[in-house]
Amino acid sequence: MAGINRAAKNFRMFSESRKATGVKCVFLSHQQKDKDVCRKISDYLTAADIDVYFDEDDEDLKAYRQTNRPQGVVDSIKKGINYSSHMLVVVSPNTLYSSWVPWEVGYGYDNTHLGVLTLKGIKDESLPDYLKTTTIIRGTKSLNAYIASITGRIQSMMESIDLIKSHTMSSHPLDNYLDWNQ
Repeated sequence: MAGINRAAKNFRMFSESRKATGVKCVFLSHQQKDKDVCRKISDYLTAADIDVYFDEDDEDLKAYRQTNRPQGVVDSIKKGINYSSHMLVVVSPNTLYSSWVPWEVGYGYDNTHLGVLTLKGIKDESLPDYLKTTTIIRGTKSLNAYIASITGRIQSMMESIDLIKSHTMSSHPLDNYLDWNQ
């Protein structure tokens, strides 16, 4: 079984029931310019049987942005965070100048388990202090450990049944974006 994107219109009706039954969901907080890499991360998480809230599939949110309705944008983001048990802040150079990511983190800080996933090239000293207070995931090795901790499964078992890919695999699907050995 694979996870779903709770932002997608065809899965929204399942969001509350999946949350009520304890299915974990990761809200992907990111800067819009990083949507392509976040799509890959979203796909990796759902393949590992974790639900995500990836806003690129939220048609209501897109409509609110296009029609310049900030309250609708805020309400959609809040709904996504409220559906989620975890928040993964994807940090790139673009994120450091985002106006929405700090707001999302502030809203979700006490309501989700917060984690930070740094893309290649992001150093500890470039992270804002408020992100240094939580779990920092530096690459595919620590991402796999994070996924195992969310699901409560043993990492090597997840690799053996192909839910996640070993960080030592020569063609890991996230190698272009994350460091492999961290």
